[in-house]
Amino acid sequence: MAKKKGKAGKEEEPLKLFYIFYNQERWDNWISTLRECSFEVDPGSDEMPDGYTTLYNFSMDITIEVLKIIRLYQNGRFSKDESLEKLNAVETIVMSDVPADDLEEYIESLQLSMLVLFASCKRFLEGGYSTDMKSLIKEGKKTAETDLETALGIAADIGANVIGGASCCGKYLKEDLDQPGLFDEWLIEIESMSEAMTSLKNFDEEAGEAS
Repeated sequence: MAKKKGKAGKEEEPLKLFYIFYNQERWDNWISTLRECSFEVDPGSDEMPDGYTTLYNFSMDITIEVLKIIRLYQNGRFSKDESLEKLNAVETIVMSDVPADDLEEYIESLQLSMLVLFASCKRFLEGGYSTDMKSLIKEGKKTAETDLETALGIAADIGANVIGGASCCGKYLKEDLDQPGLFDEWLIEIESMSEAMTSLKNFDEEAGEAS
């Protein structure tokens, strides 16, 4: 005999928890940290200058925080519109004017890389993208030679697939990495997105703040 469903038997609505993602202070703190780093290569050392290591950590920090928004969407915490609103808020900070000093070229490089992060997240939320990864990468590499805007759209399809669980893009990055083009840089960022999604597998299992 089936039990009657009372109040206790109702499925609880997902809690609207308070999560902190990227804010201006966090961005400014990373910029300040970069100012204290060196990008000069020491001929007598095999170690990468701390500036490049910090820049990588800077980019991964952004990538992970942005993808937390997507994980919360996947878990039913945020609606599509709420997720887009939060993505746009972080994008505004990351794509803000860069300092006109020695850091300019490094921050601009980071911003170019982050273009595919935000585009991929939005494409994932919108849906309807191609899942033929091999064809997408082939077309993207070809298109990037003449039309970067279209190439970014193709890269966003690849990134959306990765957010959805597809594998990419290590095997496509073995050639010509000494002088990667912008599309290759986007594939590198998508590979970082894949790593970040794996690290966020158990994210949002407990109530609390995310920072």
